[in-house]
Amino acid sequence: MSTDILPIATPRETRKAMWRLLAQRPGRLTITILVLLAASCCGLAAPAILGIMVNIAASGGDVMWLLWLAIGLLVAGGLGALLGILGQNLLARICEEALAGLREEVFAAAVRKPLAHIEKAGIGDVVARVSGDVEAVSEAISGVLPAFTSAAFTIAVTLLGLGVIDWRFAVAVLIAAPLQVFTLRWFLKRTAPIYRTVRITEANRTEQIIETVHGSPSVLALGLGEHHAGLVAAASRENIGHALKGVNYLTRFYNRLNLAELIGLSAVLVVGFWLHAEGAVTIGAATAAALYFYRLFDPIGLVLGQFDELQKAAAGLGRMFGLTMSPGPAATHAPAAVASAGVVLNDVTFSYPGQRPALNAVSLTVKPGERVAIVGTSGAGKTTLAKVIMGLEHPDSGTAWVGGLDSASAAPAELHDRIAMVSQEVHVFSGTLAEDLRLAKPGASAEELSCVLKAVGAAWVETLDDGLETSVGAGGHQLTPEQAQQLALARLKLKDPPIAVLDEATAEAGTGSATMLDQAAEAALAGRTSVVIAHRLSQAASADTVVVMEHGRIVESGSHQELLANGGRYATLWEAWNSSLSRS
Repeated sequence: MSTDILPIATPRETRKAMWRLLAQRPGRLTITILVLLAASCCGLAAPAILGIMVNIAASGGDVMWLLWLAIGLLVAGGLGALLGILGQNLLARICEEALAGLREEVFAAAVRKPLAHIEKAGIGDVVARVSGDVEAVSEAISGVLPAFTSAAFTIAVTLLGLGVIDWRFAVAVLIAAPLQVFTLRWFLKRTAPIYRTVRITEANRTEQIIETVHGSPSVLALGLGEHHAGLVAAASRENIGHALKGVNYLTRFYNRLNLAELIGLSAVLVVGFWLHAEGAVTIGAATAAALYFYRLFDPIGLVLGQFDELQKAAAGLGRMFGLTMSPGPAATHAPAAVASAGVVLNDVTFSYPGQRPALNAVSLTVKPGERVAIVGTSGAGKTTLAKVIMGLEHPDSGTAWVGGLDSASAAPAELHDRIAMVSQEVHVFSGTLAEDLRLAKPGASAEELSCVLKAVGAAWVETLDDGLETSVGAGGHQLTPEQAQQLALARLKLKDPPIAVLDEATAEAGTGSATMLDQAAEAALAGRTSVVIAHRLSQAASADTVVVMEHGRIVESGSHQELLANGGRYATLWEAWNSSLSRS
């Protein structure tokens, strides 16, 4: 279970970042505020009109005035409701747009982070931030924040209206304020840590579920289903336990708010009776003041009560902003000697957490157009080297220049325009075969797709009933491992980056298909700078330069023939590989 979670923004950082997002739409935000303010002002009309009607009825005034006032009451109520709905919709739209932008920032920030950091924190933490946290914030934005804002305006305008009737009514209303403020502070102090913990434990639960599902073949084979179900249940119970603590505090919170409302209304009625007895206000004014305060019950309850949901959203926002605000590596400038289509590693050292260095002072130059094969036994550091070149891992020390960019600090989009990788584990995306290929080049024509498939030897496409429109991936036509590799190599050729990395991309091919996939790789790599993590030494034999790694270091480098003539480590590997072929 992960113990090193990704960064979380402080409440102050969260508020500043959220305001920055909303301030990008100043005109629409101003209009929204004005609409909500107008809606609150319309709401003031109802108690005032009812107060006037009480005075007319008490003094035996003209009944027609009561009719006109009733019409005015309906108009004010209808207009206030329409403006309120409009204002809440405008605010929800502004916030949803801001949230959509934030979600993209969070995902981009997660992609930019070194793979080791993501793995250390746990994939569940990232998934929770772009799913559960976004959902909590979205619910608050669509259902809570607009109503909260409208209620806040209503409270402010109503208090102003009470002060206009008589300042002593406003004072009476404020008698309940200390208990409300104390209750809110009590609630926030105890629940803020709980909701942060709820978000974290939800991420842990997600991580456990993902691990169980991802490893389901091993879980079933070893009979560990019950054990893993218990782990998921334990993570769920932990999450639910913290959530129930929040519910307990919420119940006690509302009980105290009801007491505050009773105290406030009693104070307003007592003051109204006293002021009317003294002749300071009419009975209609006293009625209006009582109605004003009664009208505050719902908005005050909503404002105070929705702090619960806003805290959940704030916890989610803090986790989302924390990922976007986490500092990345400082940008550096490429030396003039680095070619735009070459790869240069300068004294690169990298270690996975708690392990010995996977790369130790590695220096390597791949000239533009050159093909370099990396060979070595399992654990030599070959795959880690490929990850550093791709920018998936960032060196602890040293630099990795790829196409003139520092792979640790370059923008992912700019880096991936210059380099692409095909790994041993190939994913076939759900959709048609054409859609899968166009992920590499949106808008590619059917002729281009057919051309790259033909280049990598994927003649099997012609045997499909629907050809390029055949559904593949989950729920579609299942490709063999060899066909999936050809598809990945076709994507690489279609994308046509100047630099390519093959990380044992044909390692799992059987003897019968090894030659076919080697030819497909040759076609995909033709004309580009390439680094090949070679599982079969036949791939190394055709490379311009062969690099031999052991224990994270480069121990030999040269052409295939040079290394064989030297009789060193490569020659030993070559002999062992040929012997294994003879036996098979």
